[in-house]
Amino acid sequence: MVGMTPAANAEGGAGGGAVGKGKASTAQQAADSSLKRKRGLFNKDLRLMMYGFGDDPDPMPETVHLVEDILIDYVTDLVHKSQNVASRRGKLTTEDVMFLVRKDSRKFARVKELLAMNEELKRARKAFDLDEEKLATEF
Repeated sequence: MVGMTPAANAEGGAGGGAVGKGKASTAQQAADSSLKRKRGLFNKDLRLMMYGFGDDPDPMPETVHLVEDILIDYVTDLVHKSQNVASRRGKLTTEDVMFLVRKDSRKFARVKELLAMNEELKRARKAFDLDEEKLATEF
């Protein structure tokens, strides 16, 4: 399983070792259960993305699960690092994520593009809501 320590792997996974390992075993079990709970969340989107990048139209489920595990590990790690950066202020912001990806020009440009699109969508929703309110008051 992705993200397991070699010791946990040799024991047959989380919870397969000796009883009484303490916090390390409990933490590993919690991490494994949260990963299992999140599995499948991005399944459909990953299948489509993999096909878009040249994979088979119906990729193997094991491959999709592996890519999903890698994705979840990456996002989790990025958020934890962002929280460490934001710990001085006590509040996590988009600038914290931008700070971490600033050296990767592609990721940085994509984050900026997504934030700009988000702002544009917010403005469009606000304008739509105002138009609806105008129409409702006219009748």
